[in-house]
Amino acid sequence: MIDVIIVGAGPNGLMLACELALAGVRPVVLERHVTPTGEPRANGLVGQVVRLLDRRGLYERLSGESTPPTPQPAFTFGAFPLDLTMLAENPHYVLGVPQAQLEAALADRAVELGVDLRRGHEVVDLRQRPDAIEVGLADGTRLSCRFLVGADGGRSVVRRLAGIDFPGVTNDRSVSRTATVTVPASFLDPETGGLRVPGYGVVPPFQHTRTERGLIAWAPFPGRPAILSATEWPDVPTSDETPMSLAELRASVARVLGADVPLDAPDGPGLLRRLTGGNTRIATRYRADRVLLVGDAAHVHPAIGGPGLNLGLQDAANLGWKLAATVRGWAPQGLLDTYESERRPVAERVVMSTQAQSALISPGAEITGLRQLFAELLAKPEVTGHIAALMSGADVRYPADPADPLAGRCAPDVVVHGDHGPVRLAELTRAARPLLLDSTGTYAEVAAPWCDRVEVVTGPLEGTTATALLVRPDCFVAWSAGDADTLRVSLTHHFGQPR
Repeated sequence: MIDVIIVGAGPNGLMLACELALAGVRPVVLERHVTPTGEPRANGLVGQVVRLLDRRGLYERLSGESTPPTPQPAFTFGAFPLDLTMLAENPHYVLGVPQAQLEAALADRAVELGVDLRRGHEVVDLRQRPDAIEVGLADGTRLSCRFLVGADGGRSVVRRLAGIDFPGVTNDRSVSRTATVTVPASFLDPETGGLRVPGYGVVPPFQHTRTERGLIAWAPFPGRPAILSATEWPDVPTSDETPMSLAELRASVARVLGADVPLDAPDGPGLLRRLTGGNTRIATRYRADRVLLVGDAAHVHPAIGGPGLNLGLQDAANLGWKLAATVRGWAPQGLLDTYESERRPVAERVVMSTQAQSALISPGAEITGLRQLFAELLAKPEVTGHIAALMSGADVRYPADPADPLAGRCAPDVVVHGDHGPVRLAELTRAARPLLLDSTGTYAEVAAPWCDRVEVVTGPLEGTTATALLVRPDCFVAWSAGDADTLRVSLTHHFGQPR
C-alpha cells in the first residue's frame, strides 16, 4: 500500500512531495497531464515563502545567486506604491521566476529525493475505508493509499470526490486582458524601465497603475518578453467565446490610459489571455478523514499582490511534517488536525487582503476619495509596516503560549556560531528536521529522549535575543528559551512521546 498519494504536480503538490520525502515518506504524485503544460501563470514568488525556499536550498537553484535573499525596497498594494525603505525591519521578499521554472525545479528536487512522479494519470474516483483510500484512475487502474492529498487546483477533482464544499463569491464584473508584448523603443523609459506613453505619461514598471477607467500593469522582465495587462469594469458583459487578440488588448489599454500604445507579439510562444471576473472561495474543511487539501484546492482568491504561491507553498510546508509524523507513527494526538487550524486563518487573511485591494483599484469617484485617505495613511511607517507584514505573511502567528514572544512565529534568520564557524539557520533546515538551537548547552540533555526526531545544535546565537529556540520543520518556532519543563511540554506537544 502507498503511504501518501498527491494528486497534482503543480508547485504545491511538488513542494509537499519534497517535504514528505525529506521526512522519510516517499509519496506517489499523480498528474493528469502527460507533460508540464508550460502555461504562463504566476510570474514570481512574493513574501516569506522566498525565505522558506532559501531554507530548503532551493533559492540558489532558482535565483542563480549564492547569497541569501534580501528584502525588496518597494512593492505595491492596491495600486499604491509601497516605500519599504522607511521600515526598520522589512519583511518583504520577491523572487522573479516564472511558475514553469519553479515547477521544473521542484520536480527535479522531488525526483532527487525519490518521489514517484507519474504523469498522464487522471483520478476519477475515490473510496474511503477506515484504514485506507482506494483511488480509481481513468485507465481503470486502482491504487490504495493511507492518505490522499488534493493539490489539483481550484477545480479540484479530489475535493469534489471527497464531498467537501467550496463556498464563496464569484464576481464577473471585471475583465482582465494580458499578453506578452513588444513596444517601440521610443515608448520605453530608460531611467525607470517604465512605459512612456505620449498623452499620458510614464506607467511605472512592476506596479498596478489605476485610472478612473481601469488598471494597467507593465512588467518588463529581464531576459524574457515584457507582460502588459489591462483591467476594466465594463457596463456590458464581455463574451469569452471570441479568441483574445493583441488588438483587443491595445484597445483596452487605450481606454484605460486615454492614449494609444502600439503593440506587437514577441518571437516564439507567448501569453495571450482574457479573464472575466474571479472567485473567492475557501473549502469548508481542509480534511475529510484520510483526504486533505492543499493550495488552490483549499482556497482561491484574486491574484492581486501575488499571494497565491506564498500561501500554497507554506500550506505544503505546514502539512508535510505533520502528515509524515502521522504516517511514521510518532505524531501526537491531533497534530494532523492543526494543519487546518493553523492554515485556514492565514487563508482568510489573504482573502481579506485581496478583497480590500480589489476594492481600492475599482473605478469611481468614491473610490478615488478612499484612495486619497489611504495614501495619507501609507505615509506613516507603522501603516506601511502593517501592510507589508500582511502581504508577506510575516504577521502569521500560529496558536502558541502567549507568554512566549517567539512561539508560533516564523523563525528569525539566526546564525549559530559552532565549533566549525558560523552557520545560517537556512543551512541547518535543509533536511526539514526539527531543530533545538541551544546557546547554553544545557538543553541537550532535556531533548535527548527525542534524538531520533529532533536535532540539537549548540553554540552562541546571533540574530535573536533568545538563548535557545525549538524550531519546527516548517521553520516556525515551537518554543523559545524557558525552563526544562516547558521545553519537555513543547517537545511532547509537537513531536510526540519520547522514545
